Amino acid sequence: MEKTIKIKNEYNSLDTLYSYLKTATSFESSKEYDSWEVRTNIHGQMEQCLVLKKSNMHGMKVYFENENSLKMTYIIPNKIMQAYFGNSQKRYQNVLEIVTGKIKNILLTSSQNKAFKEMEQVFLKISA
Repeated sequence: MEKTIKIKNEYNSLDTLYSYLKTATSFESSKEYDSWEVRTNIHGQMEQCLVLKKSNMHGMKVYFENENSLKMTYIIPNKIMQAYFGNSQKRYQNVLEIVTGKIKNILLTSSQNKAFKEMEQVFLKISA
């Protein structure tokens, strides 16, 4: 699940957005290097993102796509849980992995959508 929104000019950096999250929400938030989708800047260094965490199974990664364009992506914040329940990054999968992946998606989709919508509301308040 992903969504991109335009935000107000006063929130156009990760630091100001992070300080807003500390006061505006009860979700746990942190500023981390993006280890879910390894993004690098023009200098080859790993990019940072904000992680909004509802639980060990439900979270959201937030980063700037453009200057005022904020990209929100659903993640599983716990690294161990991400390894078991996250999307497989393997190029080729065997039949068992494909079938269990489909079953996992069917079982988790409704709770993931609900959690994503709840966390999304925090950022819709500052959208332009």
